Amino acid sequence: MAHFIDRRLNGKNKSTLNRQRFIRRYKKQIKEAVSNAINKRSVTDVSSGENITIPQRDISEPIFHQGQGGNRERVHPGNDQFSSGDQIKRPPQGGSGSGSGEGEASNQGEGSDEFVFSISKDEYLDLLFEDLELPNLQENQLDKLVQMKTHRAGFCNDGMPSNLDIVRSLRGSLARRVAMSASKRRELKALEEELALLLAEPVPKQQRIQEIEERIEHLKARIKAVPFIDNYDLRFRNYEKRPHPTSKAVMFCLMDVSGSMDQATKDMAKRFYILLYQFLTRTYKNIEVVYIRHHTQAKEVDEQEFFYSQETGGTIVSSALKLMEEIIRDRYAQGDWNIYAAQASDGDNWADDSPHCGEILRGKILKQVRYYAYIEITTRAHQSLWREYQTIAAKNENFAMQHIRSVEDIYPIFRELFKKNRQHKGAA
Repeated sequence: MAHFIDRRLNGKNKSTLNRQRFIRRYKKQIKEAVSNAINKRSVTDVSSGENITIPQRDISEPIFHQGQGGNRERVHPGNDQFSSGDQIKRPPQGGSGSGSGEGEASNQGEGSDEFVFSISKDEYLDLLFEDLELPNLQENQLDKLVQMKTHRAGFCNDGMPSNLDIVRSLRGSLARRVAMSASKRRELKALEEELALLLAEPVPKQQRIQEIEERIEHLKARIKAVPFIDNYDLRFRNYEKRPHPTSKAVMFCLMDVSGSMDQATKDMAKRFYILLYQFLTRTYKNIEVVYIRHHTQAKEVDEQEFFYSQETGGTIVSSALKLMEEIIRDRYAQGDWNIYAAQASDGDNWADDSPHCGEILRGKILKQVRYYAYIEITTRAHQSLWREYQTIAAKNENFAMQHIRSVEDIYPIFRELFKKNRQHKGAA
């Protein structure tokens, strides 16, 4: 049986293989920790790395013990309180060095702290946006939007041990050993034949026989010295990311900045849009994003003004929808673009304007967009805008709406809106 031992010097990322194996093995626990960690972040550091904590019980290894077997009776000395068959209460929880930092101090027991694992920015974002996609994306014109996909790219002489191709490596080893020892084996065969003839003669020539035997021993040692496998023989499966053209796409981000949107509500809306922006820019190489802020009037702004402008006022939601429809008509011809929209509001709107919003969506926008997502950020009862949008969601598969009550709801709702193979479920 052959054993392969990789004795090459490790680079600065020598633990990469074990790290990736750990992430794959405890992916469920790490994803839960990532989901919990994002709720504690500020608006400005959503895309950085993270130190996540995994409960020690979740990473424990299974252990097999040899049982005593059979039925046993034991006599414990000093028992003056219990008789056979008595039921004993379960001892109280905590206070035994559990490492959780809770409960009263104790002079008994031992434990261990929770496991803290640091993940990089790329690993964090990969886990954050795994299994997400833009719904209903269609290939209209293979032009701007490029998605990177991993493809096999032959073989290379260096790589991770997990990508080692055993068959090709052994094939290369065999070819090298044949090439390096073929001439020696031919000479060895000729000398062995000559030695056999000399030994068969009535009067053997001892000097010549000794020379041949020494030469045979030398050749066998040279052949044996050829290594079974060498670094030159190793072949690793190679992978590379290639641009995969899909379609032209644009995302409209509509945010309510009226006076009813307090700072906490605006921060939650910004968290949602930062998640959306990170998802789009990481998953798709080129995609256009249009930012629209509105109160009584709507205005197209750049990224900086969208997130940090202090402008405020009353509330007329239809102004944003009208501006979006105008931009689509002027810059994004129907049939050439995959158009998406995400609208965030606290639900407060001038009562007479909500039916007008429904008319614009049903009559113009929803006929042109692939997917329209509406999130309402409020702890109050829903108002006329939500009820109007509910009637739209019930009849249009490309319209989705969700309710965010607190920061903890942002990431789960984001995943629900953009998960792969999403099925329309109406309002939630």
